[in-house]
Amino acid sequence: MSEARGALLGPAEIRDLAGRLGVRPTKTLGQNFVHDGGTVRKIVRAADVRSGERVVEVGPGLGSLTLGLLEAGASVVAVEIDPVLAKQLPTTVAAHVPDVGDRLEVVGADALEVTALPGEPPTALVANLPYNVAVPVLLTFLERFDSLERVLVMVQAEVADRLAAPPGSRTYGVPSVKAAWYADARRAGTIGRSVFWPVPNVDSALVALDRREPPATTATREQVFAVVDAAFAQRRKMLRSALSGLAGSASVAAEVLEAADVDPQARGEVLDVAAFARVAEQLVLRGCLAERPARGAAPAERRTGRPGTVDA
Repeated sequence: MSEARGALLGPAEIRDLAGRLGVRPTKTLGQNFVHDGGTVRKIVRAADVRSGERVVEVGPGLGSLTLGLLEAGASVVAVEIDPVLAKQLPTTVAAHVPDVGDRLEVVGADALEVTALPGEPPTALVANLPYNVAVPVLLTFLERFDSLERVLVMVQAEVADRLAAPPGSRTYGVPSVKAAWYADARRAGTIGRSVFWPVPNVDSALVALDRREPPATTATREQVFAVVDAAFAQRRKMLRSALSGLAGSASVAAEVLEAADVDPQARGEVLDVAAFARVAEQLVLRGCLAERPARGAAPAERRTGRPGTVDA
């Protein structure tokens, strides 16, 4: 990877560029721009970006990470919801990393509404995800783009803990299980607050996910996720009670759980994704669980417009 000075954006240039564009970071979009080149290169290294690889970046903002990905030799498709930022990105790239215009494509859209990407299918997702939509964006892209082999995202530290949490831990919940359907997740580093403008009021961390096959099951992803949502809707309830709504009664729920080799008195926080899949299978066999509309996240994980919060 080149370490050429001036290839990446610094603090003064970030502020100057934002000023010229009339851009003020908004809480609604959860915008915090990275202005430290060392941090950008740390993210790119942690993502193991390879020269020539097709990478999708969500929320490139002013282009700090985009420049780092291009500097590493990647081909980047950047998804940006802000039309001003989307229009400016190619100009910024041309000024900092000359002769790579053919390796950048910009999609001006809401990431949660993107169903197709131009060019070759991406094999990696690398992004500084807005805090208020990090989980739904991550799960949506894992669902819609099965070409993704690896993911490296910077998110709120609390979200990182939940995504990478193992069963039985205090932070294990809906994001943990749903991410585990697609991939093995792990914490991949911490990021200090001072490398952002504006400085966020929460800590950030890197999460790496490596794609793997979902559990072997006759239940669909939608059916398994419906069980996960129900199990954590009132997480302190025992599963026989938490799943009574899906099963029709607590007694039927207990029978389902026993058939799935799960203790009816257990709580959702101790089950791994394979166990949830077994429970879904048994509910389907009893006609309790029909096909449901596809969705990547539970309602509590949808955007709230409140950056710095964790909603799942």
